[in-house]
Amino acid sequence: MYAVTGITGKVGGAVARALLSAGQPVRAVVRSADKGLRWAQQGCEVALAEVDDAQAMAQAFSGAEAVFIMLPSNFDPSPGFPEARALVDNIRQALQCARPSKVVCLSTIGAQATQPNLLNQLQLLEQALGTLDMPVTFLRPGWFMENSVWDIAPAIESGVIPSFLQPLDKPVPMVATADVGRLAAELLQETWQGQRIVELEGPRRITPHELAETFARLLGKPVSMSVVPRDNWHELFSAQGMRNPLPRMQMIDGFNEGWIEFAGTARKGQVELETVLKACVSIHTP
Repeated sequence: MYAVTGITGKVGGAVARALLSAGQPVRAVVRSADKGLRWAQQGCEVALAEVDDAQAMAQAFSGAEAVFIMLPSNFDPSPGFPEARALVDNIRQALQCARPSKVVCLSTIGAQATQPNLLNQLQLLEQALGTLDMPVTFLRPGWFMENSVWDIAPAIESGVIPSFLQPLDKPVPMVATADVGRLAAELLQETWQGQRIVELEGPRRITPHELAETFARLLGKPVSMSVVPRDNWHELFSAQGMRNPLPRMQMIDGFNEGWIEFAGTARKGQVELETVLKACVSIHTP
């Protein structure tokens, strides 16, 4: 049995679909029965557990051959990441109690970076799970191509997309969530000892200019990128309701300055940017 957290999201869902396609039994770890219904209909066992309930998670992981772990995203954490620290501790406790044969943990490119930034939350997760006496794989993907869903509205409305990634001709390591989920499912089915790191990016790196060009082809209209000056970020993010924009700003700095990067040689995914953006546009346009 393979227990999958985050199954209602893009990556967790892709993991589950890949395992089911391989004929493997899947346990969907969800917060409510309603969220598990569609997975139950696909033949999954359903376990109810909140990430803030270590005991419930331990029960959800109990008897599993392997567990896929995701830390819920928090783009506006409090200083020092107290929210992430509490959840990381719960996850570690649950795994230590359930003792599955192996764990695959979704981490991120740049989890090894020493500079303060938003992705330090996943560094905390790696550090905690790295102390477990069981096989753990940390899967570190690049920037998700699906993040470009936020660019659809400005691309349609004005033809100009504000870009925090800069300079506009700098290639960024991006990857489709379908590739992340497929690789995670493969890793869950492997046998290994100790801890290991597996890094993943798409078939090729993508510049902001190329993002705009791809949107232009799909929308059939001119689309361009416009640099958002660094001095404006804090005000813009605060206006969007963020209480603590600095970690997010530092993360983007890391991509732009090149210190958020893979630690080794990353594997290559198969899904091209245009495939991902085409699906995103079809969902978010009439």
